Amino acid sequence: MHFRLGAGILALVSIGSASDVRVVEEIVAKVNGDIITKGELDRSRQELEAQLRQKGLSGAELDKAVKQQAADGLRDQIDTLLLVQHGKDLNINVDSEVTKRLAQIQVDSKTADPDKFHDYIREQTGMSFEDFKQKIKDQILTQRVIGQEVMSRINVPHSDVEKYYEEHKKEFVREEQVFLSEILISTEGKTPDQVAQAEKRAKDLVARGRKGEKFGELARQYSDAETKDNFGQLPPYKRGQLKKEIEDVVFKEKKGYVTDPIRLPNGFEILKVEDRYEAGQAPLGDVENEIMEKLSMPQMQPKVRELLTKLREDAFLQIRAGYVDSGAAPNKDTAWQDPAQLKPETTTKEEVASHKRKKKLLWVVPIPGTSTGGKKVETAKQPGDSKAPATGAADRPAPGDPQAAAANPASANGNPTPAKP
Repeated sequence: MHFRLGAGILALVSIGSASDVRVVEEIVAKVNGDIITKGELDRSRQELEAQLRQKGLSGAELDKAVKQQAADGLRDQIDTLLLVQHGKDLNINVDSEVTKRLAQIQVDSKTADPDKFHDYIREQTGMSFEDFKQKIKDQILTQRVIGQEVMSRINVPHSDVEKYYEEHKKEFVREEQVFLSEILISTEGKTPDQVAQAEKRAKDLVARGRKGEKFGELARQYSDAETKDNFGQLPPYKRGQLKKEIEDVVFKEKKGYVTDPIRLPNGFEILKVEDRYEAGQAPLGDVENEIMEKLSMPQMQPKVRELLTKLREDAFLQIRAGYVDSGAAPNKDTAWQDPAQLKPETTTKEEVASHKRKKKLLWVVPIPGTSTGGKKVETAKQPGDSKAPATGAADRPAPGDPQAAAANPASANGNPTPAKP
């Protein structure tokens, strides 16, 4: 979780006197409107060490690997913040993808109760559910930004895709699978008349789905299943994992098919075939995007760094002394500026009052109706104005001019009012 700058430069607890102030969380970098704390870097290092231990590293080998990869810890944190901020600037919305990802994790955990699922996340990750959700959102958003700003501009020749497919066919041998979304109209505890109404509603939803309305949105609005918050999305199924009456339908239909209402003990189930994999060798058309992504990776990494360097150049970025951004933009000044050390422009009222007012230079303007050599009245000259005031009749309002009278009632009566300095 990234704290906002509005929370202050340092989180402090003050007890009694200045000597009692202690730092609760040290800020190590400011990135536009966000901050990165020492605690976040420490947690990232702990996560990295745990991942490396799972890979079998230990002892001196583990210490060396942690040290090498942790050297990029601040860079990676800054990268993520810049990409998330850029994603927001591009108005990229990933809320539905976050919901789907969390729902899939919940299905895999086999935890239906929301509170128990939150406890499961805390046990598995050491993070609160909200922090975990934010992390998932940031990951998806950064992927979308990279896809839009980098991947979409990388061209992989189709001949290279075909060549890779032919040389790596074993990678694309699949089991038969079907990907489904559901809408459930419950009949639990309902009278026969209410069951009939539920069936009618289910048939109406089938008709709407087949006409092209977004099935996920229909599920979210009308389904009584727990998957409604996940747009009705279900995990992938292999043969033998579904009830036979459902399996016989979905494994023979094509992508996009919406079933008739299927009567179940607890209601009417409507399913949509989101995708289906045939058993055996996947055709090139089904895996082309996957291959293109693999082939574009060598080109992608340098271009992602180019994007991140540009984002750094345009960002407000300050890094505390003792910390290093290994992805720093050349010639970018990221020196830490402590607001507590900044001297204000003005200090005290007494200091302001002690300044002597400068005398304004005066010009003389003839009194209207007299000769240029007659009595004169002084008026202030504007600083930097090198042009003398006009003295001709063309520069004076005509007698009785209502606009002039409105602007200066005294002059309308023949009594000119000198300009105030």
